[in-house]
Amino acid sequence: MSANADQIAQAEQRFGVRFPEDYRRFLAVEGSIARFVPPADDFLMINPVEELIAVNEAGGFQERFPQSIIIGGDGSRELLTYDFRQQPPPLVLLDISADEWSSAVHQAPSFSALLEQFPKTGWKWDDSEPSPS
Repeated sequence: MSANADQIAQAEQRFGVRFPEDYRRFLAVEGSIARFVPPADDFLMINPVEELIAVNEAGGFQERFPQSIIIGGDGSRELLTYDFRQQPPPLVLLDISADEWSSAVHQAPSFSALLEQFPKTGWKWDDSEPSPS
């Protein structure tokens, strides 16, 4: 179910950020994803906006990763996270047990780029993998 502008604004206000426009559009139109994406056949989950606050407040994640916002993951231990220490904020993958930013694995420079490349590449598991051209 898609999110309305008030729900998006409430989440942004709680985190003190403005989400990138491509992610805001996704929330307003699609709302969420939870499926295997062919041909990469990796599971991609993007949380609905109404779950963002609870997901981000669980497990002390905000204390370990200030200026982060979890928006989804692989449906298991890996969390798809915006890194708002940078502008524009890239998307990184962090294991649920990670303790510091050095554990982050870059996924994409934007939400649109992630959705475009994901069917081909799936999740990137280390920074040594080349970025798609």
